[in-house]
Amino acid sequence: MPELPEVETIRRDLLFLIGHRLEGVEVYLPKMVRPSPEVFRRALEGRRLAGISRRGKLLIFDFGEKTLLVHLGLTGALIYQEDGRRPPHTHVVLSFEGGSLLYTDLRQFGWLEVLESRRLPEHRFYASLGPDALGLDYPEFETRILRSRRAIKALLLDQKVIAGLGNIYTDEALFRAGIHPERKAASLSRAEVQALYQAVQEVLRRALELRGSSVRDYVDGTGSPGRFQEEHLVYGKRGRPCPRCGTPLAYRVVATRGTTFCPRCQT
Repeated sequence: MPELPEVETIRRDLLFLIGHRLEGVEVYLPKMVRPSPEVFRRALEGRRLAGISRRGKLLIFDFGEKTLLVHLGLTGALIYQEDGRRPPHTHVVLSFEGGSLLYTDLRQFGWLEVLESRRLPEHRFYASLGPDALGLDYPEFETRILRSRRAIKALLLDQKVIAGLGNIYTDEALFRAGIHPERKAASLSRAEVQALYQAVQEVLRRALELRGSSVRDYVDGTGSPGRFQEEHLVYGKRGRPCPRCGTPLAYRVVATRGTTFCPRCQT
């Protein structure tokens, strides 16, 4: 699933579209759009894009009185093209002046929804999200961690607590902070919470520099892969030697997600 660095990379790639007029909307798979293909098309066609923002893994396209929300799900992508080609699994096409923004999604768990902009704060999904992982300051992070008795990985994955983190970046941050993924969040010392906060920020910012992690399906807004997977220390590396101590990396399911960690370095 695209996580914060991937979604933010796509957002930045598409900023050049601000000020451009959306000339046409094509929906090839009706279930991908809300509330319906016809309402979706009528609401957006002819409007100019005023801005693109993000909250966690959610992209927010500002069309003035209308707002378009895009969640990429597990395998969704937004790719801008000027040559008229349609990659496999293209389900929605937004045609701007000079080119088209294509929504592709192999597994079809993503969604696009248009709504009245004034309704955005009360939108069920948007309103459920916790503070963005990159915009969260340390005092708030500490409060959210230490008041919970859930496993720390489960807590970090909960978008209602902190928005933007997924399986890749929780595994990487917990390893860098030396914290076992099954530790109770409230059991962490303040020094450990500080180390975790620093690890989260460093991992996210480095992943952004390298334009995200292309482990399976992710591509950026131009259709190109990211490179942060080249710097993964533990994610997807179960059984390999720990890069710090050489112990074989362990694997187990935590919060329904496959989790790789070092049983010696992470305590």
